[in-house]
Amino acid sequence: MPITVGQDNAKARKTLSVNGKSISFYSIPAATEAGFGDFSRLPAALKVVLENMLRFEDGGFSVSTDDIKAFGEWAEKGGKNPREIAYRPARVLMQDFTGVPAVVDLAAMRDGIVGLKGSAAKINPLVPVDLVIDHSVMIDEFGNPRAFQMNVDREYERNMERYQFLKWGQTAFDNFRVVPPGTGICHQVNLEYLAQTVWTDVDQNGNEVAYPDTLVGTDSHTTMVNGAAVLGWGVGGIEAEAAMLGQPISMLIPEVVGFELTGEMTEGTTGTDLVLKVVEMLRELGVVGKFVEFYGSGLDKLPLADRATIANMAPEYGATCGFFPIDAETIRYLRNTGRDEDRIALVEAYAKENGFWRDETYNPIYTDTLSLDMGSIVPAISGPKRPQDYIALDAAAATFHKYVEGQRSAKDASARAEGRWEAEGGQPEPQEIPGNEGHHKLGYVTTENGNYQLHDGSIVIASITSCTNTSNPYVMIGAGLVAKKAHELGLTRKPWVKTSLAPGSQVVSEYLEAADLQKDLDAIGFNLVGYGCTTCIGNSGPLAEEISKCINDHDLIGVSVLSGNRNFEGRISPDVRANYLASPPLVVAYALVGDMNVDITTAPLGQDKDGNDVFLKDIWPTQKEIADLVEQTVTREAFQSKYADVFKGDEKWQAVEITDAETYDWPAHSTYIQNPPYFQGMGTEPGTISNIEGAKVLAVLGDMVTTDHISPAGSFATTTPAGQYLLERQVQPREFNSYGSRRGNHEIMMRGTFANIRIKNEMLDGVEGGYTKGPNGEQTSIYEASMAHQEAGTPLVVFGGEQYGAGSSRDWAAKGTALLGVKAVIAESFERIHRSNLVGMGVIPFEFTGGDTRKSLGLTGEETVSIRGLDTIEPQQDVPCDITFADGTAKTITLKCRIDTAPEIEYIEHGGVLHYVLRNLAKS
Repeated sequence: MPITVGQDNAKARKTLSVNGKSISFYSIPAATEAGFGDFSRLPAALKVVLENMLRFEDGGFSVSTDDIKAFGEWAEKGGKNPREIAYRPARVLMQDFTGVPAVVDLAAMRDGIVGLKGSAAKINPLVPVDLVIDHSVMIDEFGNPRAFQMNVDREYERNMERYQFLKWGQTAFDNFRVVPPGTGICHQVNLEYLAQTVWTDVDQNGNEVAYPDTLVGTDSHTTMVNGAAVLGWGVGGIEAEAAMLGQPISMLIPEVVGFELTGEMTEGTTGTDLVLKVVEMLRELGVVGKFVEFYGSGLDKLPLADRATIANMAPEYGATCGFFPIDAETIRYLRNTGRDEDRIALVEAYAKENGFWRDETYNPIYTDTLSLDMGSIVPAISGPKRPQDYIALDAAAATFHKYVEGQRSAKDASARAEGRWEAEGGQPEPQEIPGNEGHHKLGYVTTENGNYQLHDGSIVIASITSCTNTSNPYVMIGAGLVAKKAHELGLTRKPWVKTSLAPGSQVVSEYLEAADLQKDLDAIGFNLVGYGCTTCIGNSGPLAEEISKCINDHDLIGVSVLSGNRNFEGRISPDVRANYLASPPLVVAYALVGDMNVDITTAPLGQDKDGNDVFLKDIWPTQKEIADLVEQTVTREAFQSKYADVFKGDEKWQAVEITDAETYDWPAHSTYIQNPPYFQGMGTEPGTISNIEGAKVLAVLGDMVTTDHISPAGSFATTTPAGQYLLERQVQPREFNSYGSRRGNHEIMMRGTFANIRIKNEMLDGVEGGYTKGPNGEQTSIYEASMAHQEAGTPLVVFGGEQYGAGSSRDWAAKGTALLGVKAVIAESFERIHRSNLVGMGVIPFEFTGGDTRKSLGLTGEETVSIRGLDTIEPQQDVPCDITFADGTAKTITLKCRIDTAPEIEYIEHGGVLHYVLRNLAKS
């Protein structure tokens, strides 16, 4: 296609002609020619950020010439130049669990600005915001044709208050769209429909401008869209709200690690196997706070669906993003998923003209590099509690045995012996399982369908779920073919396995039906249960009562196998302690065998109709079988059809009634949506940062404490503070729903912060769950202790280990921390998103220095803590911390304050980033 380029008056601004239409853009080659620096060998991911600087420097948006020149210096310095810059993404993506509290905050800000004598209409997103409702559906019903409709009906029953609120937001706010329930998972909808790779908009002079599609999202797996060369990453709802209200994201020019992929995948392996290896390698290297860009000849053989799977898992390997440059495969994917042909032509022309195109000549400078031959990949899973715990499939059973031994060795022999089920009522004594060697506990279940034994390793959940894999037609078609072959041979799931299929978009159902595979998935229990995150975020629903009882009565180590991205302790189900990530075809295979003790690479999965053993190799499809079906059934027309009315929703959504009003009429008796206290009684001027004096310790936590541990997630019991709160308001346990669905009510969320069933507060000896010592030294809930300390006017601190706040971008991990009266979190290291969220809520993060840790200091939680030097604080300044121990002795250590930038100091002075924005808007 003919491309012509002409010089515009503005620096680095040129015009591009595509298919006879002219459009302006900011040219990186022109910036090099203008003397800003040599940008020719910058990684494509970093060029996206550079373009952002060029575009906003031209408009005078707090971007300087020196900011632009810093990118040339980055290349000169071998991929390092951590200069602070102000970055503005093109749009914001939300899901409903994180989106509801964000919209609650916007609604509260409207009330707040009215209180400051300003106009409510000033509170509006200034950039496009899309919110996809995907986190609410739970798997109550499964394994039958009624499952989908019954789960949808139950979803609306549980969440009507939230849906009314979100639909109000859609009408009340400008630049705010809602994708209704039952459409898909936000990241998959983003990849398949919302993302454009190159975005366009009209500038202040009425000229159309093309620029890279960029975004931030209120979910850590926003990174998935980097597979389509769209730069995006997860931030907390707090930071996203600030971005949508016009605040730049303050960041340092990142290091960029190049990950070279060579060779091609071999027979019997999947994109999931590849990504699990990538996660292990990058976690070992250490890429927290860095960009990762994938390059190399292997990309020529890597479908975009596999790229998206790798990009999706960036939070699991710790990077800000995992980026794939624009190339021929990007163009093929955009066309196949139904994008407009003019947009596709623009993407190719823009990428080639502006230096974003990857071909055989692509040779950027990287900060560091890794290399992987994809031909070396073998089938694998990951678990039992971290995504980076990579296990080759043929070692899975043996590794599980070692895990169980480790769990059981922590208890004495008599406790282990007590786990043996003893026959009652004439039921048969369960027998030792092969290879048990005395360390597996056993239990026996009687159901209407018969009797069976459960033991350590029984797989009770097998779920094809999550945007990570259900966005990939190769592994989904692969799973369907495994089901087809198993069904033809007469195999089915084991009766104790709760099976489910929750695709990330309706397109998946379209092509599974077109391939005639859904009926086979149905036949072995993988019926459609909904379009949403489900098991991957802990919405796995209850296990059968008799199975749950058996697991808990006998202290069994139940297992889940899911095609998701997270397997942290306590996340998937309260009845399951070992969670494994696997490809969808392996999820099907494990449902057939029902036991993690079985080496499915060598042992039979079951017997066919004639009693012959059936092995994994007998039902595993070839790559050609999969590719042929993908080619036949995954069509441009399917995507165009399913996304034609994406914002319309079904009859249930259309029937949701709302009130048209500029401010929200907060329902006084709602247990889902409450007006938060952040802006109530707020003055027009900020405060100052004060030293922390005489603080007590709320919790002492270990390494890899994730936002799943900190932020309320999943289900909760009647005995918890949150459960008690609802019971006091006549809400029955059946209607509790999940913490995630109640994120719009700060009263519930405060009570659930630091209350994960698997969290371990080292102030207590061997106790799991949300407990601590109160002011009187007695064990109590975190919430009750916090309330007592706050009533006494005592500030609180939390101590942690390495990678504090890893995992999902849950803003409530920071909001709950702040509302519990915590003024500082002191840890060995922080994950990026949570550190930013803490600052955004006015909580100061600190890191130990000089080799000090909670362990080396011998902290018990009985200490009193004071932190000085905060009244004159500068970014990343070292400050003294005085620790007075229970015996009266004292020690002063040095902490590094992780307020990283000058704007963050202002945020802390205002009490949080939203307070800062609100005061500025009120004054404007």
